[in-house]
Amino acid sequence: MNCIEVRGGKAYQKEYVKSVVEFCIKMLMPRMKSLDIEVVLKDLKGDAYGYCLSETIREFEIEIDRKLPLRKMLTTVAHEMVHVKQYARRELHGAEGTDWMGKHYNTKKVSYWDHPWEIEAHGRETGLFVRWAEEHKLAHKKWTQDD
Repeated sequence: MNCIEVRGGKAYQKEYVKSVVEFCIKMLMPRMKSLDIEVVLKDLKGDAYGYCLSETIREFEIEIDRKLPLRKMLTTVAHEMVHVKQYARRELHGAEGTDWMGKHYNTKKVSYWDHPWEIEAHGRETGLFVRWAEEHKLAHKKWTQDD
């Protein structure tokens, strides 16, 4: 049974974040039942909205900036869950997450936007969020709409 814990943030943020994590597992990794995912909502310094840290191929810590607007927070969770899938399925690995599908990428020479793992995560985050909102009958809410 997957273990999901959300720490920090407000009660409603925790509830939505956990729901998105569960939805992403169902959509991206439906057969995986041994994931241990801790999501920490905190003030992030710098230019990132979130991070995914792989402790093992089944244990992850996701950090999300708790000050983000709710839609951006939840699309960021979906983005980081794509990275969880990539690590759990061994598509992405390495000390810095620089080996993708058997090919090594020098992250100092390849732009962030050209990393194949980021292309997939950015490409799937909005669709995962929209499908989650539709499934939970939230798509009509103003906060779920694009800015």
